[in-house]
Amino acid sequence: MKKNRLLAQWLNNDLTPEELAEFEASPDFEKYKKIKHYTDHLEVADWDENAMLSNILQQPKVTPKVVPLYQKWAFRAAAIFVLALGITFALKMLVQQTETAGFGEKTIFSLPDHSEVVLNSGSEIQYKKWNWDNNRHLELKGEAYFKVAKGRRFEVQTNLGKVTVLGTQFNVKARKNSFDIVCYEGRVKVNYGNTQILLTHGQGVRFENGKQLNRKIQTSQPEWMDNEISFYQENIKSLLDEVQRQYNITIELNTKDTTALFTGKLPAHDLEVALQIISTTYHLEARKVSNHKIIFDEK
Repeated sequence: MKKNRLLAQWLNNDLTPEELAEFEASPDFEKYKKIKHYTDHLEVADWDENAMLSNILQQPKVTPKVVPLYQKWAFRAAAIFVLALGITFALKMLVQQTETAGFGEKTIFSLPDHSEVVLNSGSEIQYKKWNWDNNRHLELKGEAYFKVAKGRRFEVQTNLGKVTVLGTQFNVKARKNSFDIVCYEGRVKVNYGNTQILLTHGQGVRFENGKQLNRKIQTSQPEWMDNEISFYQENIKSLLDEVQRQYNITIELNTKDTTALFTGKLPAHDLEVALQIISTTYHLEARKVSNHKIIFDEK
């Protein structure tokens, strides 16, 4: 009740300096301030005063009903409160929603249609809830696994290309100049530049520097969902970039030979084993400078 009274007095400029300071310090003040700003600028159409007066005089006289001032304040405060709730709801639906997974983290969340998304480390997704069922579109930076509920077209936009489905399970990875898509169920349409390709269950494709690499998939979901990092003909720089994301560490590479391609798996939960595999494969020596920095030197 005190909050409503302060709101009503504020709307009528009746607050004392002390009460005004207290009201402006409340957490909802900025919201009320915005609402007051817009309501103060509302306009009504022009009207004929003489016609209005004549019409009033012709009406039968009735005893006026007196509404106490505090009730007017309460009505106005209630109207402002309802309007505030409406604006808050609209903003929540219209404002871009963002989901992130930091380095060394994975984030699981559901979209408005109950489609499930798992974000891999160092990734971000943005989307809008408004009219989602008719416009299922989101933007991805990094890598994510999708279990899409059946419905209208579902689009995943990245800076390298677009993936379109109706209802399926698939993985999308867009890192630097590499665009990698795998279909685990249903069908997936991939657009990369002027190239369009249709993937079905067990098929994958990667575009890197304009080159297309097709492959077959034997697993039922991405290996990173089971704490493994899978690589297919990737260079050591791409490999180390992914290791840095998964373990939230910094890696420095001191070698001239970076052309050899790696196909295989690394654990995403055992750094010592991962470093040993990399060292053995590339004939390197790993030095742990700190808990968050590794240096690879040539042997």
